Amino acid sequence: MLKKIVVAVIAVLASPAVLMAAEGAALPSGEGVYTFLKAALALATGLGIGIAAFGGALAQGRAAAAALEGIARNPEAAGKVMTPMIIALALIESLVIYSLVISFMLLGKI
Repeated sequence: MLKKIVVAVIAVLASPAVLMAAEGAALPSGEGVYTFLKAALALATGLGIGIAAFGGALAQGRAAAAALEGIARNPEAAGKVMTPMIIALALIESLVIYSLVISFMLLGKI
C-alpha cells in the first residue's frame, strides 16, 4: 500500500516537469480559455482557504485536546504544558494566515 502511495506522489510531482518540457506546443488561446482560467483560479482560491481552515482547526483541536489530557493526568505540569501549546497553536494559525495571504494574492490576478 505504501509503495502505491509513493508511486502516486512521485507521478503527481513529476507531471508538471513533463508538461513544461514540451517545446513548441501550441497554447490554447481565446476569450473562453481566459474565462476558464479565471474561474479555475477562483475555485482554487476558495478550495485552498477551505482546506487550510479545516486542517488548521483540526490541528488546533488535537493540540488542545492533547494538552488538556496531559494537564488532567498531571495537574502540576500545567505551566510546562501551556506555554508550548500556545506556541504550537500560534504556529498552526500562522499557516492558515499564510494560506489566506496567498489566496488574496491569487484573487488579485483575477
